[in-house]
Amino acid sequence: MESCTVLHKTGVWILPVQIEKQGKDIRVTMTQGPISIAPPLEKDVCQRIMTALGLDQQALDPACPIQIVSTGHSKVIIGIRHRKALNALQPDFNRLAALSKDIQSNGYFVFTLDSDQPDILTHARMFAPAIGINEDPVTGNWNGPLGAYLVHHRLADHDRRLFCFKGMQGEAIGRPGIISVEVDIENSRPVRTRVGGQAVMVFKTVIKI
Repeated sequence: MESCTVLHKTGVWILPVQIEKQGKDIRVTMTQGPISIAPPLEKDVCQRIMTALGLDQQALDPACPIQIVSTGHSKVIIGIRHRKALNALQPDFNRLAALSKDIQSNGYFVFTLDSDQPDILTHARMFAPAIGINEDPVTGNWNGPLGAYLVHHRLADHDRRLFCFKGMQGEAIGRPGIISVEVDIENSRPVRTRVGGQAVMVFKTVIKI
């Protein structure tokens, strides 16, 4: 196959997906939809989320307010201090699913900046039991909004035009993967996100229209 750009129709937007052939490897990068960052959630809602995740106040990163961020599909982003606590999470999926109906957000993205790998900025886990996904191993749809969140709260260094980082996800369930994230910045605000990674061709077919 040759390098190209295709348009991917989702339930929310039509998104450009760039496919690059790099020797024998294939890299896929998707530009996500418009960024929306809601105000931090109310204290009682935050407590319900923490209870469902099995977290206490001391586990939270004080620099990271719990709030909903979207680039097409909304997610609750929760920052915690330590990777050990992240990997030890045993959420109550029934409580998380019930809460999703109340806050109109189908998933919870828990992350930490506690990384001992110089090329990995974040480690994360994603839970979305309300849509039948107790835990997703690696998700571009969630790491992109995290990039916007990090820029919004000035939690990472960048050159004021572009913020790039790599996030690790899936370690706790034995399916680790790395997502590359790029965030375009204008006037100190995140305006566009892209997510990408190495792809594996599973099958090949031809559709005649």
